[in-house]
Amino acid sequence: MILGLIVIIGLLVTRLGMAPAPLALPESITLPEGMRPDAITLSAEWVIVLTREETILLYDRRSGQLRHEIGLPTP
Repeated sequence: MILGLIVIIGLLVTRLGMAPAPLALPESITLPEGMRPDAITLSAEWVIVLTREETILLYDRRSGQLRHEIGLPTP
């Protein structure tokens, strides 16, 4: 029983010490003229940029090309 507890603690220490692989970014992302980034979110397939001009820009993760531009409604 003591040996089992030592094995479990050893596995926890080794597994919790491993950092996940960082998400890779495309080489470059070019914002449209006059847009300023406010927040950036990464997903498996997209880089999502929220701009100060209340626009959401969706970039392809692999190529870095702008795929969609979505305007947010103003309050």
